[in-house]
Amino acid sequence: MSSSTFDTVCGIVTPAELIKQRRTAHGLTQRELAYRAGTSQSAIARIEGGDEDITWKRLSSILAAMGDRPTLDAARLPHRYELGDLMRERSMSPEARVASAMNFNRFGSELAIAGAKARAKNAAA
Repeated sequence: MSSSTFDTVCGIVTPAELIKQRRTAHGLTQRELAYRAGTSQSAIARIEGGDEDITWKRLSSILAAMGDRPTLDAARLPHRYELGDLMRERSMSPEARVASAMNFNRFGSELAIAGAKARAKNAAA
């Protein structure tokens, strides 16, 4: 599962954020949760910080230690992924699709770099 804390494209809470939200809602410290889950406080900190990827099995185990269970659901994506957009993209030439994909990839890279700089700035503060 992704280690980022929030998927801004689809508004999805990641496992890292879910664990932190539930732990806080239960009034537990990282150390208390770690003890219940049979792991270390530093492991919980790495997971919550998005520094460690987590499997479905481990997510289920950590949530169970708090008396919770994960649920998996599906929902329609935002309107930009509707059939009209898909058909527009399919009607583009292969060259135009490659250019569009490269622009999206460039944007993603710029966003990742900006995020890393912001995290470094916050860490230094």
